[in-house]
Amino acid sequence: MKTLKSFWLLAFSFALALPASAQTPTKYFGKKSPLAETELQRWSHLDLVKDSVPGMSVDRAYAQLLKNKKGKPVIVGIVDSGVDIEHNDLKNVIWTNKKEIPGNGIDDDKNGYVDDIHGWNFLGNAVNENLEMTRIVRAGDDGSQTYKDAKAELDGKIKKANALKPTADMLYAAHKIVSEYLKKDNYTIDDLKSIQTTDPSLNRSIRTMIGMARQSGPGFVSEVTEYRKYVYDQLDYNLNTNFDGRKVVGDDPNNIKEKSYGNNIVYGPDKEEALHGTHVAGIIAQERGNGLGGDGIANNVQIMAVRAVPNGDEYDKDIALAIRYAVDNGAKVINGSFGKSYSPHKEWVYDAIKYAEKKDVLIVHAAGNDSEDIDVESNFPNDSKDNKTEYADNVLTIGAIDVTYGDKLVADFSNYGKTNVDVFAPGVQIYATVPNNKFKFEQGTSMAAPNVAGVAALIRSYYPGLSAKQVKHIIMDSGTAIDENVNVGSNGDKKLFSTLSKSGKIVNAYNALIMAEKLSKGKAKKLNG
Repeated sequence: MKTLKSFWLLAFSFALALPASAQTPTKYFGKKSPLAETELQRWSHLDLVKDSVPGMSVDRAYAQLLKNKKGKPVIVGIVDSGVDIEHNDLKNVIWTNKKEIPGNGIDDDKNGYVDDIHGWNFLGNAVNENLEMTRIVRAGDDGSQTYKDAKAELDGKIKKANALKPTADMLYAAHKIVSEYLKKDNYTIDDLKSIQTTDPSLNRSIRTMIGMARQSGPGFVSEVTEYRKYVYDQLDYNLNTNFDGRKVVGDDPNNIKEKSYGNNIVYGPDKEEALHGTHVAGIIAQERGNGLGGDGIANNVQIMAVRAVPNGDEYDKDIALAIRYAVDNGAKVINGSFGKSYSPHKEWVYDAIKYAEKKDVLIVHAAGNDSEDIDVESNFPNDSKDNKTEYADNVLTIGAIDVTYGDKLVADFSNYGKTNVDVFAPGVQIYATVPNNKFKFEQGTSMAAPNVAGVAALIRSYYPGLSAKQVKHIIMDSGTAIDENVNVGSNGDKKLFSTLSKSGKIVNAYNALIMAEKLSKGKAKKLNG
């Protein structure tokens, strides 16, 4: 996207201190053999040159740049489905509102939210929701083109979801047969191969699940159950015009002035439904080196949980208020792993983003998982009203890459866009916290965004004098430039990686910290427009 002229342009002196990867595209060679489980669990921390894995050079940054250095704590707002703040690998990095007295039922800090000790839950007891297009159709035909577009898209999605049901049911049935035979809900491909049977139904189920394991990797069992849930959730809630998930919240979602709603239970009514937000929080801040699960990207981080994203599309009102809440309570980085195609009250979100910019807060946003060019297709929220020119310079939009270097580098689901995606980061097979002290591999641009939010938090911790705008452009300019034709989109079209985002790069924490050091010491030329 267009960079504001008032930004500190990073001058040629940076190039002298950075590896060639941050200046011009270089030919790299990726690992040909599959990663071991221990490598896969932290591949986003690895280095493309040293490890032949397209990670963000986080381990290298800690080993060579941050050793014996002490950073300042940075609050990171997680605007998401909720966070399990009691998770063993997160509980020590959860933000606490010191202006609020726990459990007294009084709004001690007078911010409008009673007992908001670790954040706020704008959804109250709501879990499931419509997509925005469903809400538009449910509101009735107003003769607008928006209604017509939403109705056509909704009809298509319902048809597609119904077509997916037989496959979802078949996979789930195969899983249940195997699970009952093995007498356990979770199992490995080795467990499957060890079964000796003449039962034709069990044999078919074994073959089906082995195929899933080879396609999906170690999390194949949960993918089967989640896939079925996804299909049925679409039909029962997301695409169902007879379902109203907002009723339980009790507010008017079309009234931005009505702000005192929700509650302080930041993981929501069911911890398991906070899986997405807990995973995002873990990518950023699960404790490093404690022997539990994986390692977070950033140390010295405090996670502020702001629940505003249901199982369905978020409301513009909730997102706008969530951003403002995080900003007003001290967040310096906000992660937004959500998005949608329609935004009836997008101006509320635009105003919140501009408010965050004024308060020097960086927002890191997922580009979306529709395999689309978002220079052409709508994707909200964004930082450009016309898809060409930024109205704020504090938003980073992140595409996702896969673990395999080469023509499949870009995750097959990832959105892209030379103007509206800023940079790419690891977003496939990312291992992090999920509710109730568990860990899990997940994928999506939802996982790529917090990888970048973690790098942003690192920079803001060790170089607190740098502004949100400076951190944004450091991350973009210091990345690893890739000179490869890669597959993108649902048809697998070949495009040059450098044309898929504004920077044409993959985030590189090591390079970014070198650049931050230079800028913080005034060794870069300040150029004003």
